[in-house]
Amino acid sequence: MESAPNTNPVPQMLHVESNGTIPNSNHLFSLRSSLSSVKVPNWNGDLNLRSGKKMGLQSKENPKIVHGEVGYVLEDVPHLTDYVPDLPSYPNPLQDNPAYAVVKQYFVNLDDTVAQKIVVHKTSPRGTHFRRAGPRQRVYFESDEVHACIVTCGGLCPGLNTVIREIVCGLFHMYGVTKILGIEGGYRGFYARNTITMTPKTVNDIHKRGGTILGTSRGGHDTSKIVDSIQDRGINQVYIIGGDGTQKGASVIFEEIQRRGLKVAVAGVPKTIDNDIAVIDKSFGFDTAVEEAERAINAAHVEAESVENGIGLVKLMGRYSGFIAMYATLASRDVDCCLIPESPFYLEGKGGLFEFIEKRLKENGHMVLVVAEGAGQELIAESMRSMDHEDASGNKLLLDVGLWLSQKIKDHFARSKKVAINLKYIDPTYMIRAIPGNASDNVYCTLLAHSVIHGAMAGYTGFTVGPVNGRHAYIPFHRITETRNKVVITDRMWARLLSSTNQPSFLSHKDVEDAKTEGEPVTQLLDGENCKDGHHVVDNGLADNGTR
Repeated sequence: MESAPNTNPVPQMLHVESNGTIPNSNHLFSLRSSLSSVKVPNWNGDLNLRSGKKMGLQSKENPKIVHGEVGYVLEDVPHLTDYVPDLPSYPNPLQDNPAYAVVKQYFVNLDDTVAQKIVVHKTSPRGTHFRRAGPRQRVYFESDEVHACIVTCGGLCPGLNTVIREIVCGLFHMYGVTKILGIEGGYRGFYARNTITMTPKTVNDIHKRGGTILGTSRGGHDTSKIVDSIQDRGINQVYIIGGDGTQKGASVIFEEIQRRGLKVAVAGVPKTIDNDIAVIDKSFGFDTAVEEAERAINAAHVEAESVENGIGLVKLMGRYSGFIAMYATLASRDVDCCLIPESPFYLEGKGGLFEFIEKRLKENGHMVLVVAEGAGQELIAESMRSMDHEDASGNKLLLDVGLWLSQKIKDHFARSKKVAINLKYIDPTYMIRAIPGNASDNVYCTLLAHSVIHGAMAGYTGFTVGPVNGRHAYIPFHRITETRNKVVITDRMWARLLSSTNQPSFLSHKDVEDAKTEGEPVTQLLDGENCKDGHHVVDNGLADNGTR
């Protein structure tokens, strides 16, 4: 087979027949022997989609998908040239940047892609890939024409200021961009608040502070007003930092910009302290959150072991996914029981939580209990009148499971009169959210910022960025908002936790079988440890490798 020529890095128009097919499509790919390297043209025009329709306006219902041999699938991201005709390109200024003179290879190969799953059978399809992040030889913005803006939405998270700083400094130092605005107060700041002029000097030391210097909010998403503001201000690069709700909003903004035919790149940096963003290996701020959560657990352990029949109860973040609770428990080794949303538990009767607490107090004289905020909600639904209420971001308002569980434990032991307990309840939620990122997260935030800048400058739009199996990639918005990562309770990582704490699983045989059924692979690719799809998360131990 002949490989598609790649002499010109500018995306080329592809002829499509009237029936929506690509002539001689079997000659479009030259599959290399390595799984990590594929020759895939960077399409600018219509292409043959899975649905058989031509590429028009790109959205969740009309994704940009390229198929290759041996089951290779590229879930590509939109490019400005897909809907802005005759867009000129320019040499990347990085090639003249003295800081990059030491780099052996300035630019990533135009056709490099990253595999979503890296553990495969030798005869299985190659599966889904994403476009590799990094600087390209050609860019679609001249430095002096760029007018960028940055906005942060949703809850706080360690590392937010680091991402802001590195986007500003990266644009300035790598690409010579001088016009950068900070949008205050989240999405509504586009049309209801002031903006901040940002330079490397103004953001020099913000990474040492928690929170976000731009301020944040939930809700306030008015697409027309936001895009009108972008158009009126002459903004042509929009960097949006936030969780899945924020990224859904970014996707809608991109679609409206695309409909209007504006040369505006919309790029997202995913943020969730719960580490439940799909596709990517890990969210920024997660390492910091686990580290700070471990300090709270240590305090609970000191309190519990210092008194007779002491119980230390710590509530950690995790509305839908218990990653912080699980990893902090494994890091601490002082926890006797960890409760997460993915693993049901019950209080009364044989094998229940109360029986386990009694047993552990009898054995050790004290115990430490960690509970994620979303755990046990079905047990308290009766008393929760606001079960169907939501905050401005669309998240369910949850009852405080920590306070509820504390009272239940106290009531149980008061009724049984077997043991007099001393219970200490610790909720470090806002202490964890408000601290600056640690060293690991600061490095990670820098890589995220640089990757998103390279993508926007290269003309990609409608994407978010993040590491997939250790390599940064550009991911369509809908792929990270259509589902959440959750702890797989039939996977080895949860088994390691149960082994560490020696707690019961609280699961019946039916629960285990149901969990296995939900986790059955839907392709021939291997699932479980070191593999991931919408329901299976990478076993990304903190040593191997993050907000609402």
